[in-house]
Amino acid sequence: MTDIDVAELQCRLAAFAAARDWGQYHAAKNLAAALSVEASELLEIFQWLTPEQSAGIMKDPESAHRVTDEVADVLAYLLQFCEVLGVDPTAALVAKLERNEKRFPLPSAAEPLDRHSSE
Repeated sequence: MTDIDVAELQCRLAAFAAARDWGQYHAAKNLAAALSVEASELLEIFQWLTPEQSAGIMKDPESAHRVTDEVADVLAYLLQFCEVLGVDPTAALVAKLERNEKRFPLPSAAEPLDRHSSE
């Protein structure tokens, strides 16, 4: 992990886009679409792999590079999307985790885990 924070990344992404006059393309709808495309490109890497193959994908340098590049693309578009809409991504995640901790409390020893419900 690096010591760079989310706000610094958002500023760097905004400066990169501004220097290239890309802001005109960075409407929330366009960024959401780009985020979806990049997430699909990440999924494509794993599309036909077995669970065992997908678990070991980072052992192959070429595959690991592809995965990290797509993760970076997904994160970049997500941070830009949040910046445009004024969403604090870390605050949103903390709030969601808190809601999920209440919604899905730890089961007692007699209760099975419900792994199929999510919000």
